[in-house]
Amino acid sequence: DSMKRKEIGREEVHDKFGVYPERVVDVQALTGDSSDNIPGAPGIGAKTAPQLIEEFGDLESLLANADQIPQEKRRAVLTEHADQIRMCKELVQLRRDAPLSVCLDELAIRDPDPNTVFAFLLEQEFRTIVRRAARLMKVDPPQMPEIRRDMIAPSGSGTMADIMPIDPAGYECVIDDAALDRWLATINDCGFVAIDTETTGLNEMEDRLVGISLCCAPGQACYIPLQHKERDSLFGAANRPIDGQLGLDHALERLTPMLTDPAILKIGQNIKFDLKIFKQHGVTVEPVDDTMLLAYALHSGLHNLNMTLLSEKYLNHKPIPIEDLIGKGRKAIPFQNTKIADATRYAAEDADITLRLWQTFKPRLPMERVATVYETLDRPLIPVLVDMERHGIRVDADHLHRLSQRFGSNLAQLESSIFKIAGQSFNIGSPMQLGRVMFEDLNLPGGEERTLRGYKTDARILEDLAAAGYDFPKLVLDWRHLSKLRSTYTEALPAHINEQTDRVHTSYRIAGANTGRLASSEPNLQNIPIRTSEGRSIREAFVAEEGYKLVSLDYSQIELRVLAHKADITSLKEAFSAGQDIHAMTASQVFEVPLSDVDPDNRRQAKAINFGVIYGISAYGLARNLGISRHQAQDFITLYFQRFPGIRGYMDQVVRSAKKDGYVTTLFGRKIHTPSINSGGPQGQFARRAAINAPIQGSAADIIRRAMIRLAPAMRALPARMLLQVHDELVFEVRDHFVEEFIALAKPLMESADRPALAIEPHLVVDAGVADNWADAH
Repeated sequence: DSMKRKEIGREEVHDKFGVYPERVVDVQALTGDSSDNIPGAPGIGAKTAPQLIEEFGDLESLLANADQIPQEKRRAVLTEHADQIRMCKELVQLRRDAPLSVCLDELAIRDPDPNTVFAFLLEQEFRTIVRRAARLMKVDPPQMPEIRRDMIAPSGSGTMADIMPIDPAGYECVIDDAALDRWLATINDCGFVAIDTETTGLNEMEDRLVGISLCCAPGQACYIPLQHKERDSLFGAANRPIDGQLGLDHALERLTPMLTDPAILKIGQNIKFDLKIFKQHGVTVEPVDDTMLLAYALHSGLHNLNMTLLSEKYLNHKPIPIEDLIGKGRKAIPFQNTKIADATRYAAEDADITLRLWQTFKPRLPMERVATVYETLDRPLIPVLVDMERHGIRVDADHLHRLSQRFGSNLAQLESSIFKIAGQSFNIGSPMQLGRVMFEDLNLPGGEERTLRGYKTDARILEDLAAAGYDFPKLVLDWRHLSKLRSTYTEALPAHINEQTDRVHTSYRIAGANTGRLASSEPNLQNIPIRTSEGRSIREAFVAEEGYKLVSLDYSQIELRVLAHKADITSLKEAFSAGQDIHAMTASQVFEVPLSDVDPDNRRQAKAINFGVIYGISAYGLARNLGISRHQAQDFITLYFQRFPGIRGYMDQVVRSAKKDGYVTTLFGRKIHTPSINSGGPQGQFARRAAINAPIQGSAADIIRRAMIRLAPAMRALPARMLLQVHDELVFEVRDHFVEEFIALAKPLMESADRPALAIEPHLVVDAGVADNWADAH
C-alpha cells in the first residue's frame, strides 16, 4: 500500500476484500467498477459479493448453483445476468498472455544510482533536494553549479553570484552608542538599509519590539537587542532584563531620525508587519521597499513568496529556521528569552538576506516591464493598509453572543432532523460516519466515489443529491453552513476584539492572491456570506462608533464591465451605458425573448452564465449551479457565445497568449504567470480557466487598489477612515454630519480610478450605502 507504506499479504487481502487473492476477481466481477464502466451484478455490493463467493467457493460454482440461494432477488439477478457477470470477470482480470518487454525481476525495487539521480536533480536545479538525497543515500553531495546569471540581476559592480556566501562571521551585536553611531553613519552614507524587527509575537497590534536588525551591504549586518530577558531554567518564564542592552526607548530615540528620513530607503520582507510594530511605538517609517512585493510583481503565480523559499531559490541559501531558536509547539519559548548570541545570528541573517533579495529583484522590474505595477499599485498600498488595519472596525460582542446562541439552537434542530431521517445519532462532522449513513444505511446514490478513508461527502456530492430532491443531504449542507458560521465568526470573532481599542483588526496580505486581490486574515473578514440571512446577521455585528456612520462604496458589476472593455463587446457596453439590467439583457439575448418578458428564472440563469464565463465555467459546473442537465447547460453556453462571439474570441486569444508567453496581464500591466497552462488533464483545464479569469479579476483588483491609494491622502484631514476592503467594496467610518459630503468626494474618485492610465468603457459605477451597521450599509 503506497499511501500507508505497508506490505499487503494474503491475510491483509482477506481483511480488505473478504476473500483470498485467488478469488478477488470473482468479487470484482460481481461488484463491478463504475469508473471503468464495468456493470457487475445489479444490486450486489461490496458486502454481499464476498459472502456469496465464500459460501459457494468461486464464481462459476455460484452461478451454477444460483437456484439454491434463498433470497429471491439475488437468485433472479444471478440467473438473469450470468453472461454479463462472466463478461465482467474477463474485464477485471489481467491478461496473463499479454506481451511484456520486461520480466518481473526487472521491476523489483533497488537502491537508486546516485550518479543518475544527481544528474537529473542538478539539471532541474533542485539544489535543496540534492542535499537531502545525498543524506538519504549516505554519500557526499556533488559540486553545485553556479547560479545561472541570466536569473540574477546586477547589484553594484557584479551579480549575486559574485557576492560572498552568507556567513554569520560578519554579523555584529550592537550594545552601545558608539557601535550604533557607526551603523547610523554607514546607513546615512548608503542611503538605504535592510531592516527587520524581532517581536514578542506575531500580533502587530499588541506585541512589542525585542530587537532590530540592520544591513546595508551583503555580509555586513547587525542586531540591536532591546528587551531580551533572562529565562527561568524550570518554567521558561522571563525574569529580569539581560544587562548590556541599549534599551527600547533609548534605541528608538536614536534610530527614529533615520527611520523617518525621506532620503534613506528602508527595505524589508513583508515590511507592513515592521511598520505596524514601529507605529505601536509612535514611529512612522518611510520611505520603504518590500522584497516580497518585488517578488510578487516579478513572479506572481510561479511560487510562494516567503523569505525562506526566495532565499533558497534565488540566493542558494537556506535561512536559519526560527524553530532552531525558540523550539516548537508547547515547548516553544518567547523570542525575548533566546540567547542574544543566537538571536544575533538569526536576526542579522534575515536582514542580510533581505538586502540581497532587494539587490536581486529591484533591477529586474524595468527589464520585466513591471516597474509601474510595483511603484503605482503595490508599494503605495503598504501605508494605506497599515492605517486601515491599525484603525480596525468596531464589533458588537453582545450581538455575536446572541447570534451564537441562536445558531446553536438552530444547529440542535437540524441535528434532530438529520438523526430522525438517519434513524440514529452520529458525528455529522465526520466524513467517514456521514458517508456510512448516507450510502450504506440510507442507500443514497453516489457512493461509488471513494477516498482512502471512506466515501466522498464533499459539498459537490451533497449539492448534487440535494438538487435531485433528497432532504438528508440538504439538511447536512445547512448544518455545515451554520456550523461554520458559528465556529468561524460568532464564536471566534469576540476573541479578536482588541482590549485597548474595542475593535477587530484584520490583516491584509497584499500578495495574498496571484491576481492582485487582497486576502484578509486573523480574522478573515472577506468571506462572510452576504446572500444568506445568517451571513447578514453576522455583518450586523460590525457597527459604527457613536456619532459616526458606516459607508459602503461598492463597484457595480466591475468584472463584467472589465470583460466588456477587454473583449470589446458592443452590446454589453451599450447595455451598461443605458443603465439596463445586464443580466436581464443577457437573458433576452440568450433565450430570445423580449426584455419585458424576461422572468426571474431566466435572469437567474443568465446571471450564472455571465459570472460563470468570467471564471471559465464548464457545462458541468453550470449544470450544478443551475440544477439542470449538462446537455442543457452546454446549450446555454453555446447560445451565449453565439450571441456574444467577442467573448469566445477573447477567451481563445487569452489562452493562446498564455500558452505562448507563460503569463497573462491585467489592463494595468500586472503579470500573472500560468506555469501549468500547457499541462494535460484537470491541471491544464484549471490553468486555462484561471488564465481566462485572471486578467479580468486582476484588472478589477488593480482598480480598487488605485482607488484606495488615491483616497488615503484625500481623507487625511477629513472625519472619515477607511476600515475594510472586501474585493469590490470599501467600507468607511464617517462622522454622521459629514456623510453626504464624503460620498460626493469619494464616489467620483473611485469611479475614475482607472484614469489617466486608461478609460474603461463602459465607465465604472459605484453604489453607496449608509447605515449604523455593515449589513444595512451594503
